[in-house]
Amino acid sequence: MLPRLTVPASLAALLAVFRPMFTAPSYRTFCALTCGLIAAGGRRTVTGMLVGARLARVWHHSRGHSFFAYARWSPDRLGLALLGLIVARLVPAEAPIELAVDDTLFRRRGRRVHAAVWTPDGSAPRHGIGYGNRWVICAVLVDLPFLTRPVALPVLFRLWAGKGTATPVQLAVELVQLVAAGFPGRRIEVVTDAAYSSAALRTLPAQVGWTLRLRRTACLHGPTPPRTGRRGRPRQRGQRLGTAAELAALAAFAPAQVHGYGTGHRVELAVVACLWWQPLGTRPCRLVLLRGWHPDRRFAARGYDLALLSTDPTSTPEALIARYAARWAIEVAIHDAKQITGAGQTRVRTRRAVERTVPFALLIQALVVLWYAGHGNPAADLAAARAAAPWYSTKTEPCYADMHTSLRRTLIAAPISPATPQAPTDAEIRAVLTAWSAADPALAA
Repeated sequence: MLPRLTVPASLAALLAVFRPMFTAPSYRTFCALTCGLIAAGGRRTVTGMLVGARLARVWHHSRGHSFFAYARWSPDRLGLALLGLIVARLVPAEAPIELAVDDTLFRRRGRRVHAAVWTPDGSAPRHGIGYGNRWVICAVLVDLPFLTRPVALPVLFRLWAGKGTATPVQLAVELVQLVAAGFPGRRIEVVTDAAYSSAALRTLPAQVGWTLRLRRTACLHGPTPPRTGRRGRPRQRGQRLGTAAELAALAAFAPAQVHGYGTGHRVELAVVACLWWQPLGTRPCRLVLLRGWHPDRRFAARGYDLALLSTDPTSTPEALIARYAARWAIEVAIHDAKQITGAGQTRVRTRRAVERTVPFALLIQALVVLWYAGHGNPAADLAAARAAAPWYSTKTEPCYADMHTSLRRTLIAAPISPATPQAPTDAEIRAVLTAWSAADPALAA
């Protein structure tokens, strides 16, 4: 292969946004590791990135390790810069910035790995517990013109250090506050699952709305009553309304059409103004009860299929349900990060290296999608995938694997171009064609 790193102009224009966050040597290393992470054919370790960038015999591997362990750069600054680029290109100016927050475990081994803990792991084969680094991930939800489903692009991250430290909810609030500070005049809407509720939500800025699935045991109260003019401390919450099941038994449901998970549904909705005192204090909320979606009788027995609580005062109940359904995109992004991008495969142990390698990989994953939105060819990639695997007749739009393969092949072919000053040799051409054909054809299918 060609000995020098060649970055395609389309990708170099995106990487240039991060230039002010690095020194000149660190920026060259950043570009090399970015290309290496995308183009690597094996495991995405630090040395694997250097092999993917065709620099294994040019740079010593310590240069890659030092970039993560010692270089002066901040994942938060990179994430906010990437978020600004995503918002400018993919989010309408009048629309709120929609964020999804979730956490996941990247499994590790060894007692010397920084912040590695035993923690719940939904994918663990036994007991539901795994050992490794637990990351809280904040992703921006965007709609792409060639997809019918929303896409989650990870931008900000926090490593949970175990019991006795900041909780995942507190870390999530910290990430959202960073976004709010970076976009002071923009409405921000956050969607999470039921686990992200605690008193830490009381510190959220007024521009932030929080939407989550309500726990079955959560007790709601009426809105703050007006002041009576009497002496003494005024009441801050109304009368007890009860749990979602108790409210569903008394609520007036109305028919509605909602959209989620790629299909439309005829359901019944009920909306109740309330307070959720324990996590949110006096912040006004709305409870949206939905029934008629799930055929399971267990849901019918409790009177509703889904209970959403939101501090968003303006969105319709149908929009809140669609927003919660879009939360699934972050689950897909986490799966793609582990299975395709290779996040968490680096074998680092020191604090700064552990705190940087996973965010680096997830930021590059978001960068791949952003590159594909501007320079990809969805129709051609879809036709190639259908030709390679015609039995997948239901494939109608590209997935992240197709986007990753497209950019990987672009990186492989970049050294051979009309702009190259020296003509490539026959051996170099054969090497490039071999790498091109081996660029994850199974993933593209």
